[in-house]
Amino acid sequence: MALLESIRGPADLRELPETDLPALAGEIREFLVRTVSRTGGHLGPNLGVVELTVAMHRVFTSPRDRIIFDTGHQAYVHKLLTGRPEGFEGLRRRGGLSGYPSQAESVHDVVENSHASTALAYADGLAKANQRRGLADRSVVAVIGDGALTGGLAWEGLNNLVGAPDRPVIVVLNDNGRSYAPTVGGLGRHLHALRTSPGSWPEHYTRDGSAAGDNLFTHLGFAYLGPVDGHDVSACERALQAARDLRRPVVVHVTSRKGHGYPPAEDDEAEHMHAIGKIDPATGKAAKPSGMSWTKVFAEEMCAVGAERDDVVAITAAMPGPTGLAAFAERFPDRAYDVGIAEQHAACSAAGLALGGMHPVVAVYSTFLNRAFDQVVMDVALHRLPVTFVLDRAGITGPDGPSHHGVWDLSILGVVPGLRGAAPRDATRLRELLREAVDVTDGPTVLRFPKATAGPDIDAVASVDGMDILRRSRGRPLDVLIVAAGPLAGACLQAAGILEEQGTGVTVVDPRWVIPVNPALPGLAARHALVVTVEDGGRTGGAGARLAQACADAGVRTPVRNLGLPRAFLEHGDRQDLLDDAGLSGDRIAEAVRRYRADLGTAAAARVETTTR
Repeated sequence: MALLESIRGPADLRELPETDLPALAGEIREFLVRTVSRTGGHLGPNLGVVELTVAMHRVFTSPRDRIIFDTGHQAYVHKLLTGRPEGFEGLRRRGGLSGYPSQAESVHDVVENSHASTALAYADGLAKANQRRGLADRSVVAVIGDGALTGGLAWEGLNNLVGAPDRPVIVVLNDNGRSYAPTVGGLGRHLHALRTSPGSWPEHYTRDGSAAGDNLFTHLGFAYLGPVDGHDVSACERALQAARDLRRPVVVHVTSRKGHGYPPAEDDEAEHMHAIGKIDPATGKAAKPSGMSWTKVFAEEMCAVGAERDDVVAITAAMPGPTGLAAFAERFPDRAYDVGIAEQHAACSAAGLALGGMHPVVAVYSTFLNRAFDQVVMDVALHRLPVTFVLDRAGITGPDGPSHHGVWDLSILGVVPGLRGAAPRDATRLRELLREAVDVTDGPTVLRFPKATAGPDIDAVASVDGMDILRRSRGRPLDVLIVAAGPLAGACLQAAGILEEQGTGVTVVDPRWVIPVNPALPGLAARHALVVTVEDGGRTGGAGARLAQACADAGVRTPVRNLGLPRAFLEHGDRQDLLDDAGLSGDRIAEAVRRYRADLGTAAAARVETTTR
């Protein structure tokens, strides 16, 4: 690691002789495999951009020149070359190095939003700012993969970047033929044709920066340099220098291979080790999971539903494997649609399928549905269409950090007219609620679950108006009603046990469907002295806030207190640790209930004292 240890910043890298660069690339790969295998993270994407990142930091002077990574999961090499090797021991762990660019870590990290297809719009704005401030000698570089280029926002960026030929922006298209899955659609076919056409840069490069043959990018107005071998540092460096010198919008088309240089990743044809947990670095094999994940449960039940109903179709936005739809796609290939990284299109296309008599199931990460909110409202809900959205990674996701936590769905979806949302507490309820969702014919439905093991089933002791009573104290007053939303039901039951031992009567109810509020729930609340809601979504506008409003509207005077996640961007770390921090463990819930009861007692005593005066 002698060469890597000598790099404390980009200036050191630029001092290395060109003959040392292949050896440096080898050291970087060895470092990444060794460290990421211990922490988990995005291994394949970073192994694929080693030489490209080295070349960018030799040609451009960061942070004076701005380098933006889309989506940011491929920035590990960038972090190494900007002086953060020690941080990799704590990669994606609480208090440690983020798995994405982070402004708090380094001045070299420009953008930390890790949602796809945004870099070109950021670059457009930065280039305009440079022009306005008279900084024409500075470069703006946007690194975007062919997968991210399938997103609509990326095309809006391309369209605007060529609007002013005198605003130089360099679009580095890192083309490895895939996002999580192979790149789909016409763009994927066009890039494949460019990759496999005879000749490459610089043979097809002309003095004015145009390609010898026309292509999509030259028709838009870009200069085009490529294809360039992304695993040849010298070739990348020469292409980037040529692009910088053109002083106009340029696409540098770099071809690479995800997982390059690490045989287990190269042999992983499904995802090329896009994202991994802890693995054995020698073999690339991970330990077997201790239980069935929520995603696996959904995948199995989705196939069962598909076998019974040929009107059920599935839509994924470039992630059939991570969202659990790969098995459905393999079994029913003519009823599964991968639309690329295009959540807006996924939702609107689902609306079209529903108009045509199908029942689409759109499976996306919770945080990515934010991007399609307008389509959920205006294209699905407005038309009262039967579309089911399945939100994986809802609540705290853990090591991927603030842009990947699925903490907004319960808040933002609660305002959508006609939408119904369910939060299953266990695997059996996930299966039941999925079937209930696809039976709905007069509006959209949503099903949410976390990135975790599903855990044991929690049976109800009774059912009331579609709600499950999970615990009811016998022979005690109805002191506290705990309303448990989804997978936090287990923690709520732990809290109830603690409170009962201390003499408090507790009822624990799982509404199952949390959007809208079950009309019977305010009545149940009225029979208790205190209501405490518990959810792994934001407290602001969440399920608890809606129940408090419903109780007020119904004239129920029982106090309602809400436990949930704060209105904040939450750091990366272990899921359970972050839930504990938010007061969502059994002990912390019980502690909060005791505090609320004490506060209510103090307030009541104060009112009595005021009255007697």
